[in-house]
Amino acid sequence: MRLLTHLRHVDLAVPDYDKQLDFYAGVWGLTKVAEDSGISFLAAEGSPEQYVVRLRKAEEKRLDLVSYGAASPADVDTLAERLLAGGVQLISRPGKVDTPGGGYGFRFFDVDGRTIEVSADVEVRRHRRIEEKEAIPVKLSHVVLNSPDLNRTREWYERHLGFALSDTLSSPHMGEVMHFMRISSRHHSMAIAQGPHTALHHVSFEMRGIDEYMRGSGRVIRAGFKKIWGPGRHMAGDNTFTYFLDPHGNTVEYTTELENLDEDTWHPHVYDFSQPEVTDQWGTANPMNELVAKESFNDPDRGVFVAPPV
Repeated sequence: MRLLTHLRHVDLAVPDYDKQLDFYAGVWGLTKVAEDSGISFLAAEGSPEQYVVRLRKAEEKRLDLVSYGAASPADVDTLAERLLAGGVQLISRPGKVDTPGGGYGFRFFDVDGRTIEVSADVEVRRHRRIEEKEAIPVKLSHVVLNSPDLNRTREWYERHLGFALSDTLSSPHMGEVMHFMRISSRHHSMAIAQGPHTALHHVSFEMRGIDEYMRGSGRVIRAGFKKIWGPGRHMAGDNTFTYFLDPHGNTVEYTTELENLDEDTWHPHVYDFSQPEVTDQWGTANPMNELVAKESFNDPDRGVFVAPPV
């Protein structure tokens, strides 16, 4: 039984906090809704989530946590019991969540040592319809995580959290390199990428439509931030993409039109990403090459908890 409903927020720690905050609350188009001594919460104007990114000032760059929603406190309790029974290490037991919007939730480590949070009953933020030509994120779309053992991570998320496989990217030379995973009819809320170390691969933000996606991409380019790849349209998920580096070298994406699946009839594809139309159906993006791939490997995340696999 699937107990997760959607992706809530991604929390990042960075040494140059002010520069990172200026980027996300400025050129990227999020709204700072709360701040307190080296920690800030940033919302997307079209999203009912209290915040979609949390920034924290720290000596070392790291992914602090990834947060998912559940439908009810009862589902939170059920999931916690299921994880305990499966040998997953909990960081906290279900209880009051002490972040904007409150709620009821708990935290635990995934198989790669990342901190994951699940919560319910978080107060809905007053949000609004994004207007035509308003090139700011509507909501958080998905998160992609680097794993040194792609299939171990995939199997863990399937077994413990109810994720389902939507599609896989593979090539004749490298084998499987990415699994797209879903917790709803949306093609993916998370993907797992084969990487040399555990790290954040990228965080993706959904725009209102193609025009707003292009206008937003242009604004970030004009502001002088490094564009890695795009604009283009992927085959897996059928979504548009432009990838940039934030001031600390994390990859962030603008996207739109992510595919909605009929889960009853969907069968996962294995796409050969050495075919150019797989990575970009339009043919407008710069070619996917080793340099592009290496940018998204990111720095090793030394904040992860090293535990025996379960």
